[in-house]
Amino acid sequence: MKNLLLIVSFSLHTSLLFAQQKNGIIPIWVDEFEENGAPDSTKWSYDIGDHGWGNNELQDYTHALKNARVENGLLIIEAHSDPDKPKGYTSARLVTKGNAAWKYGYFEIKAKLPKGVGTWPAIWMLPEQNTYGSWPRSGEIDIMEHVGYDPGNVHGTVHTEAFNHSIGTQVGKITSVPDFNTEFHIFAIDWTADKIDFYIDHEKYFTFEKSSADYKQWPFDQPFHLILNIAVGGNWGGRKGVDPTIWPQIMQVDFVRVFEKIPF
Repeated sequence: MKNLLLIVSFSLHTSLLFAQQKNGIIPIWVDEFEENGAPDSTKWSYDIGDHGWGNNELQDYTHALKNARVENGLLIIEAHSDPDKPKGYTSARLVTKGNAAWKYGYFEIKAKLPKGVGTWPAIWMLPEQNTYGSWPRSGEIDIMEHVGYDPGNVHGTVHTEAFNHSIGTQVGKITSVPDFNTEFHIFAIDWTADKIDFYIDHEKYFTFEKSSADYKQWPFDQPFHLILNIAVGGNWGGRKGVDPTIWPQIMQVDFVRVFEKIPF
């Protein structure tokens, strides 16, 4: 029965993508997480380490299967309490850097988020090359961020030299997703040459428009890669501490799809 369900699931995914392609919507990169084990190394690599990642985060990012694996059609990113680590936690940060990057497109990621004070899951993008210099000059696109001490409020945000959290000028919007940890939702952006639209479950809730050709306002004219991770604590995620009783916590990802044009 399990194998039959997997075949049916694969067929549904394939039929959907084929129908989208027939309608002039071109999927240019897809991971449906069909094969159990380590994530596909032709699509994903790992950021590794525990240096705080610019935000005083606590996790040691690893490539261990306990922190990142494909299981029953889902990508599992799992953060653990680990007293053997200097800062007490492990997690995973998967990136497409070096394997795939895109300039413009429609990006959708179907995911279920972790819950608890100290969790900080994110689905986001950074430039493949820092064309305009180091962060925030070359930009950042946060498709989804959620901090556990503020449950159900999902953030879509951009960062540039002119607009970023370090100077309190970041541009974004918060939308309510009360069942963030019990149901899957599709987090998406439609990124074009003059704007970035943010969606949840195909409902647009925020638009960042190009206001200037100056890279300080709009560095989004270069390829960006995708990142999936759970951070622990940090300047934002740990603002109200880290609950030591909630671990492990997981983010489940059903699919990641990139299209040349919006599929609805």
